[in-house]
Amino acid sequence: MNKQIEVEETCVVPREVKVLVRGESANATKMNIQSGKFKIVIDEPTNMGGSDDGPSPIQVLLMSLAGCLNVTGHEIARQRGLTLNSMKVRIEGVMNPCNFIGCSFEERAGFQNITVSVDADMPGVTDEEKASWLEETEKRCPVTDNIKADTQINVKVV
Repeated sequence: MNKQIEVEETCVVPREVKVLVRGESANATKMNIQSGKFKIVIDEPTNMGGSDDGPSPIQVLLMSLAGCLNVTGHEIARQRGLTLNSMKVRIEGVMNPCNFIGCSFEERAGFQNITVSVDADMPGVTDEEKASWLEETEKRCPVTDNIKADTQINVKVV
């Protein structure tokens, strides 16, 4: 049995939120990136020619998915009046690097598939409630949406 979600009438949410990320390459594989007050180094592992000073771009993508599922899952649980003590997320993505490297163009450059396993500590929640919660979490997660959907990306030289 699903609990009804009540949205407070006083809740004011902007219709558009802009996120700005700036980066500057340190070398061919490493980039220093900043968004707001947060800084991260993205690099390639040594077997891909990098110095392994930070996660790779594709690792960051999957890390973003895990973080977004966590935030979304907790918000949906709150809206449904469910207790969510914690979540453990395991994500495995499978890709063929040949397109990126240029040795073959038979497959996409990105992940061919991504498998997400969620272990949610939700005391007193039935299996049906948990499955419904996870289904809504997946549907409402912005990172999941961006990975699954055809998001328009405009790449240009400035």
